[in-house]
Amino acid sequence: MLTREEIRGQWNQVKGRLQEHWGQLTDDDLRQAHGSTDQLIGVVQQKTGATRREVEQFLDRVLSDGRSTADRVSEAASQYAQEASEMAREHYARAANATADLSKQVAHTVRNRPTESLAVAFGLGIAAGALFFLGRRNR
Repeated sequence: MLTREEIRGQWNQVKGRLQEHWGQLTDDDLRQAHGSTDQLIGVVQQKTGATRREVEQFLDRVLSDGRSTADRVSEAASQYAQEASEMAREHYARAANATADLSKQVAHTVRNRPTESLAVAFGLGIAAGALFFLGRRNR
């Protein structure tokens, strides 16, 4: 049996689907139910001639469709977030490994070739200074 809370929680969907299924139902007819499942079923029965069982089954389908759609959306969002988190962790691990490898290579090169390393650093410093100076001069 449907609860008052289930119907109230999805009232707009229930109302729209009832009017779509039984076109003779008006907003005024449905307002008579005042959120009561029994009154709603009674109004629908009275206006449409449907049996109580037919109305209850229809309402159950409407409410379960709403829940399953919401559940599917929630599940898809959760799965997407989990996959995105996993991909971010993988990319972070790759970047950390690449940085560690590069750091080891630079340290090895500086230890084995200190003179060349100093010359490269000096040259890069001169080039960066020139670019900075020329950039400020053009303003």
